[in-house]
Amino acid sequence: MEKAISYAKQNHDRFIEELFALMRIPSISALPSHAADMVRCAEAIRERLLKAGADHAEVMPTTGAPVVYAHKTTDPKAPTVLIYGHYDVMPVEPLELWTTPPFEPEIRDGKIWGRGADDDKGQGFMHIAAFEALVAGGELPCNVKFLFEGEEEIGSPALNVWCEEHKELLAADLILVSDTSMASLDCPTVTCGLRGLAYLDMTVTGPDRDLHSGLFGGAVANPIDVLARLIAGLHDENGHVTIEGFYDDVVELTAEERAEIAKRPFDEEAYRNSLKVGALQGEAGYTTPERTGVRPALDVNGIWGGHTGEGSKTVIPSQAHAKVSMRLVADQDHNRISELFIRHMERHTPASVKVEVTPSHGGAPYMMSPSHPAYKAASKAIEDVLGKPALPFFSGGSIPVISKMSALLGAKALLLGFGLGSDNTHSPDENYPVENFEKGIETIIRFYRYYFG
Repeated sequence: MEKAISYAKQNHDRFIEELFALMRIPSISALPSHAADMVRCAEAIRERLLKAGADHAEVMPTTGAPVVYAHKTTDPKAPTVLIYGHYDVMPVEPLELWTTPPFEPEIRDGKIWGRGADDDKGQGFMHIAAFEALVAGGELPCNVKFLFEGEEEIGSPALNVWCEEHKELLAADLILVSDTSMASLDCPTVTCGLRGLAYLDMTVTGPDRDLHSGLFGGAVANPIDVLARLIAGLHDENGHVTIEGFYDDVVELTAEERAEIAKRPFDEEAYRNSLKVGALQGEAGYTTPERTGVRPALDVNGIWGGHTGEGSKTVIPSQAHAKVSMRLVADQDHNRISELFIRHMERHTPASVKVEVTPSHGGAPYMMSPSHPAYKAASKAIEDVLGKPALPFFSGGSIPVISKMSALLGAKALLLGFGLGSDNTHSPDENYPVENFEKGIETIIRFYRYYFG
């Protein structure tokens, strides 16, 4: 791959300028006023993929923002990689917190600054650059397909249907994604897992109206009290979720896999101090990185009811409400977990009130074993470039589209991200180190060599 690597280095400045051209387009999917910018950005990516060497590239409509699809066929019998990325970005407010305008990218202090620098224009462009270098060097060892969507930042509402309708078009042996982070260039990691999500709204109803607490207190159940007890009962003294069947489908990591996770440096005291908490808590028998990455969790995200305004109002409220999220791990199904939650509440709710639980949204978890050949190839490529093999990282967050695409296409997804926690993705002053951009391109090139031969 030396020709491709040399080509990428020689064209570094041009790659930066072309990335800047994409970053200048305010492709904010959350704001309808930017619909024209979404199309403009999609067209720019299509043109860039053709310039990079794609045989075919087109902007295709969906029920929302368009997708960009492209392909390059080297040999119909060769394996195929599908590169996924997204060209939409988050809103930029509050503007006053940006050091420089969000859509006027620049390099400062060794970093690319601007909205989309990391998430995901910068990371996505690494794949376009690596692809161009491989084609130019005559070293592309496989067939390549590209899929860039424009709604990832709002949950990819149109992509699932589009992918179902174009399943054959997207057929691939591996999905390659750079939309995640690593610990650092000194401690490189590859994301092997993403937690899924089940989100529910909960309402406890008692009397048909708010009641005078002096006249009815002690005789009528208070929905807030009942809701508080129901929520308190969702965990036992060891931090385990008490919902019957909750852990039935959880894939337990092997001792070897847990040992790999433990190799990543983690300072629990610094972590605790950064959060300004006196102690950490969670499921007994697991470390903090395990609790936030490879174990499921249940949290109440909001709770309210009764009088919450200024002054006093002595009432027993008619209703109390809560929002609950459950982060899931392989092989938990968010629909089944939601059903188990509903059944649990039905069993444990007293006759004095009624409970209504409404599933809101959810997504499946995703996991690639560190023993998978793609992970091993990525780790070897990272070791070549950064001098150290990668460590597995299991993220507590969720990217539902990854698990859905993997299941639909029957192909594993490798999450080869080069972002950093300090990149301010989704925040003002988003940035991406130039070194990560450069090292990312070279790593992707070397990954092709080790995985596809």
